[in-house]
Amino acid sequence: MNINIEYYSVPEAAKLCGVGRTTMWRWVKTGDIKAFVTPGGHHRILKKDIDPFMIKRKNLEPAKQKMVLLVEDDPFIQKAITKSLQYEKYRLEIANNGFEAGIKISAIKPDLIILDLFMQGVNGFDVCRMIKNNENLRHIKVLAITGFDTPENKENILLDGADGYLSKSAGPKILIENIKQLLNI
Repeated sequence: MNINIEYYSVPEAAKLCGVGRTTMWRWVKTGDIKAFVTPGGHHRILKKDIDPFMIKRKNLEPAKQKMVLLVEDDPFIQKAITKSLQYEKYRLEIANNGFEAGIKISAIKPDLIILDLFMQGVNGFDVCRMIKNNENLRHIKVLAITGFDTPENKENILLDGADGYLSKSAGPKILIENIKQLLNI
């Protein structure tokens, strides 16, 4: 008997696949991905079943994809950026505000954060400073985006530690080029 069986919880598997927990639960419940139930009633997915499942799904690839957290409160901008990132096969999580971003950053440890500067509550400047002042998070690349493209905003966010800066009007091609440059792809 192999006592070194490795497995993921449903939330861990969802994170690995770059999908939400609800999506992963649906795949488990429909039998799209193999899972077993522990004596305590918890669903677990064997690590050996994840990569074949992702390849089978065709829109997902093994866990070598880069994880991107989009922090944006405008649904229109969210949709446009999401479409570009999905086309490029990035794993993606979305935070609708700076507070939610703080929670998700700690939970998923993304490779890159696309960060809107101006949001209700905690703004992008505060989020960037929080990331870059935290020893465990400062390695995460931050690409600041804004609809208020001014020399002052650019200077301030770069001083706060952002690794890149773009106007929201830059377009998807320039966005992807910047992401690839920041991620050394």
